[in-house]
Amino acid sequence: MAVSPGLLVVAGSFAAFRLLNRGMERLVPPPPSARRNRWKWRNIWTSLAHSVLSGGGALAGFCLHPGLSEDMVGTHPPGAHSLVAVSVGYFLEDFVDMLCNQKLHQSWELLFHHSVVIVCFGTAVLLHQYIGFALVALLVEINSIFLHLRQILLMANLVHTPCYRLNSIINLGTYVVFRIATLAWMTRWLFLNRENVPLATYSIGTAGMAIMTPMNIILFYRLLRSDFFKSSRDVQWEKEQ
Repeated sequence: MAVSPGLLVVAGSFAAFRLLNRGMERLVPPPPSARRNRWKWRNIWTSLAHSVLSGGGALAGFCLHPGLSEDMVGTHPPGAHSLVAVSVGYFLEDFVDMLCNQKLHQSWELLFHHSVVIVCFGTAVLLHQYIGFALVALLVEINSIFLHLRQILLMANLVHTPCYRLNSIINLGTYVVFRIATLAWMTRWLFLNRENVPLATYSIGTAGMAIMTPMNIILFYRLLRSDFFKSSRDVQWEKEQ
């Protein structure tokens, strides 16, 4: 029985991100303030690498193929299917990494988030459909770049610096543009195309959006509170997570 090429890309991506995670301390040695939480330092830098690759790839796809938004189901530019499959491999690797290194009460939200993404993206990869829709979802990763940089600056004890402040502002702006607006557009697309999407696929997409939207609104509130109305206790709590 032939193995789907998409699954091979997923497996290769999982292995590649696992190797990257293992070697990350040599590439980016942790500062003294991050040495007690080395696994998280590796994890965040690995996540940053994925966000740059997937967010940049998705944005490039829409810039080079502006007509992609006209057909979210059946057509997609060359490499888009592989990009989504690579992201599935990353989310699987990150899921395993958190499961092995972090307590469940600290990581359950992200584990839940990753489970939803793996199911939704995995469906697109296996069906070779809705790749365009998944590519829209990957635009969220542009904001994730600044979310990960924020965590790196926190761990490096660089909270009270112009760099952190600038990143906070860019993070908030990209959160609205590439996360909240993107999720709103995806929800609208599902609603407008509900008669053209098979029930099972529509149910997966609707459930995914119903879960992701409140999670991202809560995260937006936490960012506002922490970076613009923060107390020293809030900052210390974030560094310890």
